[in-house]
Amino acid sequence: MRIGFFVWEYPPKLVGGLGTYADYITREFVGLGHDVTVFTLNSGELKTREVMKGVEVHRPKNVDASNVFPMFVTEDLKKWGTNIRFFNDIFIHNNLSAAKFINELIKKEGHCFDAVCVHDWLSSISGIIIKNETKVPVVFHVHSTEFGRSGGHGSGVVSHLESAAGKAADRVITVSHAMREDLTRHGWPKSKISVVWNGIDPKRYDPKKCRKEDVEKVREKYGVRKDESMLFFLGRLTWVKGVRNLVQAMPSILREYPKAKLVILGKGEQQNDVTETASRLGISDKVVSCFEFIPEEERILHYAASDVCIFPSIYEPFGIVSLEAMSMAKPVVVGAHGVVGFREQVLPSGPDQNGIHVNGGDSADIAWGVKQVLKDSQRAKKWGANARKHILQYFTWTKAAEQTLEIYKDVQP
Repeated sequence: MRIGFFVWEYPPKLVGGLGTYADYITREFVGLGHDVTVFTLNSGELKTREVMKGVEVHRPKNVDASNVFPMFVTEDLKKWGTNIRFFNDIFIHNNLSAAKFINELIKKEGHCFDAVCVHDWLSSISGIIIKNETKVPVVFHVHSTEFGRSGGHGSGVVSHLESAAGKAADRVITVSHAMREDLTRHGWPKSKISVVWNGIDPKRYDPKKCRKEDVEKVREKYGVRKDESMLFFLGRLTWVKGVRNLVQAMPSILREYPKAKLVILGKGEQQNDVTETASRLGISDKVVSCFEFIPEEERILHYAASDVCIFPSIYEPFGIVSLEAMSMAKPVVVGAHGVVGFREQVLPSGPDQNGIHVNGGDSADIAWGVKQVLKDSQRAKKWGANARKHILQYFTWTKAAEQTLEIYKDVQP
């Protein structure tokens, strides 16, 4: 198949989980014998057309029309303030990408595409334009929604773009059954929505490939002694990730396990909240934060250095971080209430148990979950071993790519 792939972030510019997904899944498509053409945002200094690891990448250069939008946009967009530049970049990028795809690749160069996939509202405009202008089947991948990310208080324009793309697309793919149920509750046709879990590269995320001295350096960096337990959180520091609730759970954890130390790695609007909450609770020496986005190699070492990984999300349609931790043979404590895909990854009971489910909105429940792991180190190691086995069986990028390609084939005319 020849696939047009429209996504906001793509290497070398990665921001979060969507970029990681796009990086791995496109390479997997190519490895399975398919042609992939990516259209993604250009920060200004990147090549407008190149081939990366077998993937053809287009990055049309943007222009700034942000001072034009207030002349005709809705009141909703006017409220974006200085963030209107971000909407400008997305809007212009989508129009330029769709125009280049249609006029240059299809009409001028004569390429025949079997499917186009667009990812979240950030590429929805491209999908709608391509659906209007061509007969190429369009698949809309929904990794999260505005109503979910914002708790129902987000941008009406963004929600409208998501809904419009969902209606225009030939098929919708989302990342978990929890997300499919949420879309259905919001009026999306259930029969049109397929679920494909994300994956992980277990060869890259392999604890056996981490040198002991490199792992020890990570623990030393955060002042975690050999007789202490490293509790690890990785993710955007925003309300949906439940990170402040995790900090509030620490006093209860420390009363029973005083040799525990929480390491928080990530960036976001709750950075000050994390620091101030730890200070108010008098546990600043037990909560160490690194407000950075670090390379993948360093993230892998952080997983290897940890004793338990905690992701108490309140809204998390899928969550690749838990796959990364599980592939590194670590027991996990995950949020499992609401629209949270973690509960489809983590087995909380039985002979194959690999972690604990908690309510990410309840700090007492988070504390309970962490203490369940800490109370028996041998059992925790067994859960970690079970976690890696579970990943190898169900959550590889090859499986994700094969299932996605079957859906692309299914929408062929």
